[in-house]
Amino acid sequence: MANPSEKILFDNGRGQELAGRLELPPEGVERIGFGLFAHCFTCSKDIPAASRISRALAQQGLAVLRFDFTGLGGSDGDFANENFSSNVADLVCAADHLREHHEAPALLVGHSLGGAAVISAARKIPEVRAVATIGAPADPDHVRHLLRSGEEEIEREGVARVEIGGRSFQVERQFLEDLGNQMLDEDLAALRRALLVFHSPVDEIVGIDNARRIYEAARGYKSFVTLADADHLLTDRRDTDYVASVLSAWARRYIQPD
Repeated sequence: MANPSEKILFDNGRGQELAGRLELPPEGVERIGFGLFAHCFTCSKDIPAASRISRALAQQGLAVLRFDFTGLGGSDGDFANENFSSNVADLVCAADHLREHHEAPALLVGHSLGGAAVISAARKIPEVRAVATIGAPADPDHVRHLLRSGEEEIEREGVARVEIGGRSFQVERQFLEDLGNQMLDEDLAALRRALLVFHSPVDEIVGIDNARRIYEAARGYKSFVTLADADHLLTDRRDTDYVASVLSAWARRYIQPD
């Protein structure tokens, strides 16, 4: 049974409109809570990993809002002016929208750099009870390797165009400076929410050691699930189905009302 979905537009707190899609449980399926999905670096809410996992979670009773970060996909703004901190701020604004119009999110899910972002955002969203990361870096600064072709020019000129995943993006020095200022270890130590870490041992973009570092730095209830031979973007539907199945069962344990 296909689950219903709604187009969502909300303000990012900086005067720009962000585009999202709220996946809702099908008729007859009890809704157990709301979640937010943060997509990977330079991706969008419609990348298969984001759309498939969100829809599958909705089938299990979790309403999920996936949205485009500022400057990406259908959202307003210029990617060149954004950074990791603004991604975190976007997540907080998305949570504010859900709180005002539906129900605050109890679950945060983040893919790749979006996984690091949900760890940082969780401390700013008091209703969050559980956080899940998929192929996330243990340090946001990890994405520098994707900017290697233009890093020297960025440092020298303050801006450069770089190729990421076959697309061209303008990146400014402030983006690199913001990455260097992040303290994800501190966010993990203060998380105090249930944490589920998904990672593939053959991930060639974000190595498996990142999962170990995240797991060791986190405090409280934490779990790790290996994704066998999955690639970083989870392009095989079997991998997204597996993530959604495990995640929905795990999330129920922590976010269902007492």
